[in-house]
Amino acid sequence: MTKRAVPAGAVVRGTDKGYDHAVPTPTPGSERPVEKIDQKYPYMRPRDAATLILVRMKGKVPEVLMGCRDARHAFMPNRYVFPGGRVDLADAHVPIATPLDRHVDERLRKAASARRARALGVAAVRETFEETGLMLAKPLEGGAPKKDYGEHWRGFLDTGMAPALDCLDLIARAVTPPGRPRRFNARFFMARAEDATGEIRHSSEMGDIRWVRLDEARELPLPTITGLILGEIGRLVKEPPDRSKQRRIPLFITVHRKHLMVEE
Repeated sequence: MTKRAVPAGAVVRGTDKGYDHAVPTPTPGSERPVEKIDQKYPYMRPRDAATLILVRMKGKVPEVLMGCRDARHAFMPNRYVFPGGRVDLADAHVPIATPLDRHVDERLRKAASARRARALGVAAVRETFEETGLMLAKPLEGGAPKKDYGEHWRGFLDTGMAPALDCLDLIARAVTPPGRPRRFNARFFMARAEDATGEIRHSSEMGDIRWVRLDEARELPLPTITGLILGEIGRLVKEPPDRSKQRRIPLFITVHRKHLMVEE
């Protein structure tokens, strides 16, 4: 098997730039070791997944919504993460209130079809509702659909609301390293907390769901990728991007047992 190379034309960016100034800012091209695991698993192809990071300002301090994965999970047990999970086949068919922003859609379609890009946005909204009870939604034209889209959407679509994909901003993509019990090609979306409605509730997937100060989130037990994404969130909070213009986003991959951030 040939060694994997950094994608052609990629710009090496470094890691952990962001809000927490206590963490040294690495130089471009620096790497971060992959966290050790007790058991290696056979190679498996990464599955598409989506994560939603809700951000709110408490005064001048940014906070993010996080929860702890159940200890029984094979993937990242007892770790604090953002709501998210794999894409379901049905996600491509669920009615939406508003489509993806055109720049977000373009970014997604660098590694997904148009249909898959839409499904990724829907999956981020669905998983957040399932795990936290919060809905990133707007009224659906024509009201609640007559078709039953399954238990995952009860209390959501049947209220006349549907995913508001225009509220999503794609901020990163990450591929789980080989040798893990699960592998995902994950897209990380960010949205304003004020665009979400509902009451926070715990679920079988996630407990201890709470708002965490961005400058304190690193003190929680985190997967490596969550720590890296926190750095990107901090950078975007300090330097909000112009959403009327296209931009490149970080892609986190693993090369020679090292986490590497490149731009795509």
